[in-house]
Amino acid sequence: MMDSRVIQQLQTAFPNLTASEFRGQTRVVAPVESIHEVLETLKEKFAFDLLVDITCVDYLYYPDAEDRFGLVYLLANAETGRRITVRCFVNDTDPTVPSVVGLWKGANWLEREVWDMFGVRFDGHPDLRRILLPEEFTAHPLRKDYPLQGRGERHNFPVITRAEG
Repeated sequence: MMDSRVIQQLQTAFPNLTASEFRGQTRVVAPVESIHEVLETLKEKFAFDLLVDITCVDYLYYPDAEDRFGLVYLLANAETGRRITVRCFVNDTDPTVPSVVGLWKGANWLEREVWDMFGVRFDGHPDLRRILLPEEFTAHPLRKDYPLQGRGERHNFPVITRAEG
């Protein structure tokens, strides 16, 4: 469980930040305009020194969803084991958030994965390119509007066979 003083200090520093707790897990939602500063504060001031994961949720068909994409940052304090989930929301046409590679080097590959699968750009990323799919692939297959059977692109890529061994 998170120390309530941490959340109070965060909400004092960032008035637009909302917080909740569910099953002992603390979650905060920050506006995209302040997400980098919130994450930096959590790292520098509250010792959340471990970036566990960055992922994305596509809310396209969710009832009452106000935003298209939700970015989810999972942080931990390696010494105390405390964890916190930080979210922000972005929308279509050009979903962009600031990169946190400057805070955690491990964000490099995590941000590339979110870019590759969902098409969310990370402003300031040192090498934002596909990590799972070939560069020629033009879509983002974990978006809810991407067809389950694909768009026929599988037939456009060369078949790679394993060497007999």
